[in-house]
Amino acid sequence: MSKRDLLIIGGGAGGLVIASVAAQLGMNVTLIEKEEKLGGDCLHYGCIPSKTLIQAAKVASLMRRGTEFGLPAVSPEVDMAKINAHVQSVIAHIQPHDDPQRFRDYGCEVLFGAAEFIDAHSVKVNNEIIHSKRFVIATGSRPFVPPIEGLQKAAYLTNVDMFSLRKLPERLVVLGGGPIGLEMAQAFSRLGSEVTIVEQLPHLLPQEDPEVADALKEKLASDGIKFYTSVSAERVSREGETRTIYCSDNITLQCDQLLVAVGRRSNTQNLGLDAAGVNFSARGIEVDARMRTSQKHIYAVGDVCGPYPFTHMAEYQAGIVISNAIFRFPKKANYRVVPWVTYTDPELARVGLTEQQVKQQGITPTVLRFDFKDVDRALAEVDTTGFTKLITYKGKILGASILGPHAGELIHEIVLAMQSGIKISEISATIHAYPTLSQIHRRTVNTLYAPKLFSQRTRTAVKWINRLLL
Repeated sequence: MSKRDLLIIGGGAGGLVIASVAAQLGMNVTLIEKEEKLGGDCLHYGCIPSKTLIQAAKVASLMRRGTEFGLPAVSPEVDMAKINAHVQSVIAHIQPHDDPQRFRDYGCEVLFGAAEFIDAHSVKVNNEIIHSKRFVIATGSRPFVPPIEGLQKAAYLTNVDMFSLRKLPERLVVLGGGPIGLEMAQAFSRLGSEVTIVEQLPHLLPQEDPEVADALKEKLASDGIKFYTSVSAERVSREGETRTIYCSDNITLQCDQLLVAVGRRSNTQNLGLDAAGVNFSARGIEVDARMRTSQKHIYAVGDVCGPYPFTHMAEYQAGIVISNAIFRFPKKANYRVVPWVTYTDPELARVGLTEQQVKQQGITPTVLRFDFKDVDRALAEVDTTGFTKLITYKGKILGASILGPHAGELIHEIVLAMQSGIKISEISATIHAYPTLSQIHRRTVNTLYAPKLFSQRTRTAVKWINRLLL
């Protein structure tokens, strides 16, 4: 029986960070990945391919909008096979960072196969039993496929299949109005598909501020995407290449491809968690603030335990495990300031609490807004849709939503301000280069001060001050 200091199950972002650090520090480490390559869902089926496809679709959109920039408009000829070949080339360019040999050079043993606990201290993989002092479970998540009648027989797409399509679907129906559904819906709409979104809840992006989510929906609808909210798919049939979706409210839709994007499920199956004594539920593996499971020597990070299904969250949690499991220095996860982004155009970025969540805590916040249409850089780039929304209380930021160009980049000034406990007056006092989109932060905050600055009281004070100094 082989013995290790640390055994990691899962070769995605979280598992790779821990394996890299532990091996380079001289620990005896084994990394086990079920698939035939490292990198996880993010590299192969998620973050990287989706953002590459989104950018290609944006270029296609800009080509059609040429006249807005004083240029001729061009209707691109979309070859889906070539676009997805480009997507795969980007993945291939990044893949060497996750080359198994790189980790082996660090001293980490890398095995490919399905790992299963046989007890709390032993794992079986490829008919080999490996014993370890400590374990990390980083097996990620998979698309959730709802039990809709006829769905399996009709065949459908998930994020795993989207990037291998050879032909652009003329008609695409997307089940789910969350981030993945909206991102892919807009991308395929811009490439030329007729796209319809079906969402069973009243609002798209139910985790977001309804005001911001509704503004994004309005923009997407103006671009030609059709929406059915408070509607659920009940049955699917197929004849030839045409799929028919029978929905509630007697709504019937037809399409050439059907994308299921209704959520994710943690990969806890077939891991032998019961044999290891690790508590888990349909929501994933249960962990404490130090990322420990019910077995204190077994840790979990990323989508398999939540609470947020983001790559940057898996990397953050990996740092918590490194502190606790490797350096043996107690450290707890803190989710007070966690940013996330929906990569539509305009992007929607969020951190902290929404206005509604703050009010539910019995706090009456001061809400500050500013439109991108009043930011000179946005005007120069003909990209003025959206606004910022700061939720503040007694001069501190409790949360923020940004709907607009490069919102995913802009949110980090607010993230840093919240993390450091900076008052909004410091943002106002900070020099922001002109013309940049980041000026919107200063101008948002200044909407609080402007009425006070130009009030009659201040005007009177200025009048008296200047008289006294004559």
